[in-house]
Amino acid sequence: MAEIRTFCSIRPREDMADKIAALPYDVYSRQEARELTRGDMNTFLRIDRPETQFPEDYDMYAKEVYEKAVEMFKEMCDDGRYERDEKPSYYIYQLTMNGRQQNGIVACAAIDDYCNNVIKKHENTREDKEQDRIRHVDYMSAQTGPIFLAYRSDKVIKDIVNEVILNKPLYDFTSEDGITHKVWRIDGEEEQNNIHAAFANMASIYIADGHHRCASAVKVGIKRRGQHPDYDGTEEFNYFLSVLFPDDELKILPYNRVVTDLNGYSKEDFIKEIEKEFEVVKQKEAVQPKAKGTFGMYVEGDWYLLTAKEEILSDDPVDGLDVSILQDNILNPVLGIKEPRTDKRIDFIGGIRGLSELEKRCGEDMKVAFSMYPTSIEELFAVADAGRLMPPKSTWFEPKLRSGIFIHEI
Repeated sequence: MAEIRTFCSIRPREDMADKIAALPYDVYSRQEARELTRGDMNTFLRIDRPETQFPEDYDMYAKEVYEKAVEMFKEMCDDGRYERDEKPSYYIYQLTMNGRQQNGIVACAAIDDYCNNVIKKHENTREDKEQDRIRHVDYMSAQTGPIFLAYRSDKVIKDIVNEVILNKPLYDFTSEDGITHKVWRIDGEEEQNNIHAAFANMASIYIADGHHRCASAVKVGIKRRGQHPDYDGTEEFNYFLSVLFPDDELKILPYNRVVTDLNGYSKEDFIKEIEKEFEVVKQKEAVQPKAKGTFGMYVEGDWYLLTAKEEILSDDPVDGLDVSILQDNILNPVLGIKEPRTDKRIDFIGGIRGLSELEKRCGEDMKVAFSMYPTSIEELFAVADAGRLMPPKSTWFEPKLRSGIFIHEI
């Protein structure tokens, strides 16, 4: 059973929400973050990436950097750009992209549920990537970027959400990328009790996006437990900030691949090699795969449709993923990319950037591109339920949650 509880959020003043809300810290390179924060005193990216306030060669992990984040956030609270809710609540965070809505419950999830695998993972985390966010949460004594969780759709929760969103929202703004963001508060006792009970009846909840932020928040909570051996489990450090979405409202985009070379093959020999496991048909237009087991390939100005032969398909939750089929039958044996997580010859391009980005990269620094059919949310659940891990870069969720709209103090 999952413990998903209300909290007292620190939130932007209504007229500041659109100015403060920022894409997640890890969307940007250091240089991109520096450029985006230059001269903007409101964007939350300044607090999420406080190294932007120091010289370019400054150690981004120095304690002064994290202390600067604390200082800037305190300024925003002191001058009224942020306000604190006095009553614990759930919130609804609605994102609308290209006419499609998804409604998330903003709440706090229990670190024990993460440790006990009630909240299930599908990716490994890297210690070096965790350390930055561990320091950020610890210095701030707050979680600032919500973890994107998913659950199997529940009628009780959906009915409450549909009723609440008929009211005037706390926030209603459209960000520069065209995504509309709306927020409502759920503070009725009956609604809160019903939402709490609905989540408590769920055997599993799944991390969709934010594995490193989640692991970092949990590790800070465990550290705080060590500092407070008399803790009773109700303290805020036992919980982490989350937005929970029903599976039937989520959309996963493909995560495409580009490779620098053909591993010594000519184009003709390369195609002959992959024809051993795939049907290869030349196309007149760019290929966005329409079904599982099919792939687009762009090489030397031509597009091809690849269809996996029956003998390389699998019912295994991991081996049967399209990203695994490509890795196990082309990227590794033909192109020699054995470890895609670390190999410098491969890059990954989110589906939000379109097929033209694949053509562009092949005209610049890459030789061959593969367009993917997106992993489904059901496949993600199946991998997590089996206690397995997905290959790297298997899922690309859109739209992205904004940081800085909800702050959970610990």
